[in-house]
Amino acid sequence: MKNNRYKILVLSDLKKSESTLLKSSVGLAKMIDGEVKLFHVKKHIDIVKRENQFSAMRSLNEEHNNTKKQIDNLVETVSHTYGLNISGNYAFGKIKEEIQKQIELYNPDVIVLGQRDASSFKLFGDSVTRFILKKFKGIVMIASNENALEPDKKMTLAMLNSSRKIFNTGLSKALMTHTATPLKSFKIISSQNEEAEALDVMEDKVIEYKFEQNDNTLTTLSSYLLKSNINLLCVDRNEKQKKSTQEMPLHEVVNKINVSVLVSEA
Repeated sequence: MKNNRYKILVLSDLKKSESTLLKSSVGLAKMIDGEVKLFHVKKHIDIVKRENQFSAMRSLNEEHNNTKKQIDNLVETVSHTYGLNISGNYAFGKIKEEIQKQIELYNPDVIVLGQRDASSFKLFGDSVTRFILKKFKGIVMIASNENALEPDKKMTLAMLNSSRKIFNTGLSKALMTHTATPLKSFKIISSQNEEAEALDVMEDKVIEYKFEQNDNTLTTLSSYLLKSNINLLCVDRNEKQKKSTQEMPLHEVVNKINVSVLVSEA
């Protein structure tokens, strides 16, 4: 049994949707008894654009002050609203290197990122999301930019293709305590005639929905998840493909599903 609080590292780009990202992180933290730390990285090249050294140093100092103020305001507002202390920090440098340093320093149990916008999807191979899913072996939540997890409220949890790994972790009991039943399962199958394997994740009844594999499956599924008020979709990482289901590449799920996605440990 875990004695310490779960550590949740929120990677923020400080855009307009960041209050929603932090709100979802607080919602998760309150469910699993976690602590939240926000971290932001800005590239030096985006700050120092003037040629002479004096102007460059002045720009850097101004950016330090502005970034700290922006983070402090965001953290204080969300902390006050939801009654959870949140720490915030930032770094200037190479984005992936600074994130890796922060992961090694903080040793988080969960990393939370916001969904990328449409233009970022085209660059997924080089994105921070792809980097985190490759390098970080713990649980990752890609939070919806529009549909936040509401702190102190029950959520509707679903799983994709019988995702089970999340339910084998220490935080699963806490998640289920805050989940409105019944649990919902969404399966993508190659034919409606195929039989899906039995579910044994929990004793309560599980409602299962099947979607036949085609070019528009994830778009259709995303729309259905929103209409069904699903707050969090559990997806397994590195799971072997089953005969009865069509495993979707993880990056396609992350890109096209417009609800928060909880990706299991590697």
